[in-house]
Amino acid sequence: MADRDKAGGRPAPKKLALENFSGDVFVLDDDLLARGSQAAAESPRLRIIYPVQRTQGDLVQRLLNFMQPGTYVMPHMHPMPHATESIILYRGAIQFYIFNDTGAVTHSFRLEAGRPNCMVDISPRVWHSFEVLEKDTVLIEFKKGPYDAQTDKVFAEWAPEEDSGETEAFLNRLRLRNTH
Repeated sequence: MADRDKAGGRPAPKKLALENFSGDVFVLDDDLLARGSQAAAESPRLRIIYPVQRTQGDLVQRLLNFMQPGTYVMPHMHPMPHATESIILYRGAIQFYIFNDTGAVTHSFRLEAGRPNCMVDISPRVWHSFEVLEKDTVLIEFKKGPYDAQTDKVFAEWAPEEDSGETEAFLNRLRLRNTH
């Protein structure tokens, strides 16, 4: 049974992120990698964000995204004209998908940490998603801020929502597309 909030009966909100970093100098270390990967493994979503930027109002958003296989990243796009997104694989591997406006896959490619194919940069308004292929995958994301949850992304109407029960069938269709 889902955790319930103290207000009585509603599902407790899923934790999306750890607390923002505070301090003058951020250094990624083994302790943070272990804590982030553990938090992702314990999250019902199998992923968790660690914001490196000091506030959501920072003009450059820097995020560590700790992820486990089985997480579902609903296809989405960033609609704002300044919303270029760069993703670098620090650890692990993902299968990255680009979609057209009707949900057909137009490009699919594997990104792997420590390889030449470890980075993708996406223009605004490009539908995208990815599947996590390796345990304890860590992405580093960069986007122009400030962050505003109301305008940051638009989710695809042609894709299943998280927890809909249809996500595995959707991912299977994407995987089949990669075998042809």
